[in-house]
Amino acid sequence: METNTSSVKRLFNPSGWFLLGFLALILIVVAFTFLDAVAILPLFLSSIVSAILGYIVVPVLQKIKASQIIQEDGPQSHLKKAGTPTMGGIFFIPTAVIIGLIMGRFTPEVIAVALVTLAYGFIGWVDDWQILRKKTNMGLTPKQKLVLQIAFAVVFCFWMSISQPDSITNVSLPFNIILPLSFLFWFVAIFVIVAESNATNLTDGVDGLAGGTGAIAFLGLGILTGVNHPDLLAFCLAISGGCLGFIVHNRNKASVFMGDTGSLALGAGLAAVGILSQNLWALFIISLLFFIESLSVIAQVSYYKATKDQHGKGKRLFKMAPIHHHLELSGWTETQIVGAFYVINTILILLVLMKLKIY
Repeated sequence: METNTSSVKRLFNPSGWFLLGFLALILIVVAFTFLDAVAILPLFLSSIVSAILGYIVVPVLQKIKASQIIQEDGPQSHLKKAGTPTMGGIFFIPTAVIIGLIMGRFTPEVIAVALVTLAYGFIGWVDDWQILRKKTNMGLTPKQKLVLQIAFAVVFCFWMSISQPDSITNVSLPFNIILPLSFLFWFVAIFVIVAESNATNLTDGVDGLAGGTGAIAFLGLGILTGVNHPDLLAFCLAISGGCLGFIVHNRNKASVFMGDTGSLALGAGLAAVGILSQNLWALFIISLLFFIESLSVIAQVSYYKATKDQHGKGKRLFKMAPIHHHLELSGWTETQIVGAFYVINTILILLVLMKLKIY
């Protein structure tokens, strides 16, 4: 007899177009619930421009054969994606950043966050380009990528240390608890930026997943931040809209992948806004799905090493990590995973916004 779970999964198997509309509906409803029509302009403008640019850039990527290298040890269903161009972040990240800068009135805070986003996008682009050039799945080495990530995070933290009040090193926790970290804050901030960018990168493994959850996360963080930083609100809404415009081309079946160019930039941008606006705890809740994705990889590797036998072979905690691949191998379709993640991420941002009584 078929289980209730499998029956639900079979009945709810949305198309890529449905998920695109669902994502747009989520963003519109949440945005209009907490913001006025004028404040939402960066979201609409960025989504429209990014979507239009995609129709120009994606054919170029196809023409130059900027194709994603599909890992043979990944889900077998992904092998049919071979030939799909990557580096899609090159058209929606700069577009969203420029619109965010303009709508954010080029304040120092917006410029700083924009530079961090572009810097990590540059790291991702170098990694993507090396993969395409070598025709392997190895671009920058993990050490090279980590050194660059830390270096850019240090520069951003140095700027904050000389431009922001000393109170920025105080971290607000639930129940009105203030944690004064002093100089330790800078180590935490660097870790958060690097970890967030890598977590978002790991989430980019299913059509529409990283872009859609990124759009929702930026919207939630932007609304929260906008209470005291309207310039950062404009920036976040522009990135959220850019993600939505990208999903027009990245929905299942994707015609382009964002690559590290997009995923590293999204994570770094989220972290930079969360740190600068002193919303680290809220950032953690909003980014919980990204954290779980990272945690599943860490748990998988740790468990495998801990259970190695005399032949050097260990056991797997999940069928495959990150966890979205485990769900795929458990019978979920890509669109079911993406739809579930959209719903969960929307609940997370609403919990944060309702808890803090923004409206």
